[in-house]
Amino acid sequence: MAKKSGLSAEDVDSLRSQLNEGTQPMVWFTAAAVGMEAGRSAKLLAFTEPEEGDFIQVRPTGSKDEMSFSPAELTLEKPPPRKKPATPPPAPPEPSRETEIIHPYVPEAPVKTAAPKPKPAPAPVEAAAPKPAARKASGKGSTPEVTVTLVTTGEGEWTVEVLQGSRKAVRPTPVSPAAVAQAAKLLTPEVSEIVEGVLNAARAQQLARVEQLRAELEAAQKALDELGA
Repeated sequence: MAKKSGLSAEDVDSLRSQLNEGTQPMVWFTAAAVGMEAGRSAKLLAFTEPEEGDFIQVRPTGSKDEMSFSPAELTLEKPPPRKKPATPPPAPPEPSRETEIIHPYVPEAPVKTAAPKPKPAPAPVEAAAPKPAARKASGKGSTPEVTVTLVTTGEGEWTVEVLQGSRKAVRPTPVSPAAVAQAAKLLTPEVSEIVEGVLNAARAQQLARVEQLRAELEAAQKALDELGA
């Protein structure tokens, strides 16, 4: 059976349910995870909206950074423990040799020669693992990009929306024209001029509407007077 790789849609739904219940489940990085060693564990923190690209936020084990990954870079399968490399046994020492030298006709004491010392066995050398490429962290140590958008309908109504990276931090919220005008004056003169032009157009439109309603009210009052009310 082929080994499962990455998170399926069912896995994402299961992890989301565990988060909603207050549990932070563990996941593991696959070989597709950029900048992370395959098999390293991480704690699931949150899911960002919308579910596009790297929308799964995790904290790798041993790190304080919060990083975002795609489903293909994570898995629920815990890798088997790694086997330690076997250490080769030390080489046996060479046997010592003794040589007796006897001079002709004259007995002499045997002369012993020291056996050469055995060379120590070379220690096993482990190849250094390549350092993973640095990945941009989206944790507390980095500053996410923030986008503030002001939208007007042209009738004096304004809304503000804030995006933090790809996440919608503040949904469209109504703001008063006075607050918009005050904020625009604190920005560049170009921004203040554009906002003031929009506000003036809205004022003119509302003034025309007031004049129209006033004329209709006078006509209605006149008609009521003629009816003898």
